[in-house]
Amino acid sequence: MSRQFRAILISKTDKGQSLAFVTFNEDELMPGDVTVAVEHSTVNYKDGLAVTGRAPIIRHFPLIPGVDFAGTVTASGHRLIKAGDKVILNGWGVGESHHGGYAGLARVKGDWLVPVPENMTTADTMAIGTAGYTAMLCVIALERQGVRPEDGEILVTGAAGGVGSIAIALLAKLGYRVAASTGRPEEEAFLRNLGATQIIDRGEFAGPVKALAKARFAGAVDAVGSTTLANVLSQINPEGAVAACGLAQGMDLPGSVAPFILRGVKLIGINSVTASPTRRAEAWSRLSRDLDLARLKDLTSHARLDDVPAIAADIIAGKIRGRVVIDI
Repeated sequence: MSRQFRAILISKTDKGQSLAFVTFNEDELMPGDVTVAVEHSTVNYKDGLAVTGRAPIIRHFPLIPGVDFAGTVTASGHRLIKAGDKVILNGWGVGESHHGGYAGLARVKGDWLVPVPENMTTADTMAIGTAGYTAMLCVIALERQGVRPEDGEILVTGAAGGVGSIAIALLAKLGYRVAASTGRPEEEAFLRNLGATQIIDRGEFAGPVKALAKARFAGAVDAVGSTTLANVLSQINPEGAVAACGLAQGMDLPGSVAPFILRGVKLIGINSVTASPTRRAEAWSRLSRDLDLARLKDLTSHARLDDVPAIAADIIAGKIRGRVVIDI
């Protein structure tokens, strides 16, 4: 007998997107070899864009949004996954073209799933979510480019957001000095508690872009893009690196090649959506070791499925601090 569960469903009309809370049937789920009872999801910036319709994130209608979820496997045809396993999903087009995590059940490909680390709960993994998993990929990218704690300060833009807040916590625990760029000065105490040693007003990176500005940072994690990223690149030390993972300010990059050819700066793109299973496993293994779970709780709040539309609007408006876990 097909099980029923509650879900958020986004439909497309002549006037744009419409959102409804519905009772969904298990047999209406999309194909996949693993079914998961969803325990927790979260709200990332991309979820905010999808739920509000501010950007064409959703490419199949009607669709259950939510690019992340964690829960317990109820049925599996995958050779490495069995019923009762605790699993995480990040990306792979879920919540964009495949039914996502804002629902009581999800059916997906087993190859998309990662085991929940032994020292974490499913709620912990969604406090991290795609934002934190992406932050870990950024930190790994800086390490692979040879950026060391002794090389100098690391800048984190969009510091009070999901990627930024976890990037600060990770970098600080690994021994880096972190400068946090934010447009919310009232969050200074929060950011310093995460490990930031300097708070910089985001306005410093909003002006006209110089081909080369004074070198200030050994590296950076950028979740903003556009003019901010161009200004950041112009201020990276010789042979430094920037891990770019977001576009909150825009997709353009109004900069110069000067940082690359005169200082040897590296710009590393971070694609968390279709990262290989090997890279995902590495990121989650590192998160289980390098992220202070007590600090994670300090930057996390919990909400219900009914709260998702309001939270989505707030995250787009820059009103959300840290991470929000949705308790399904």
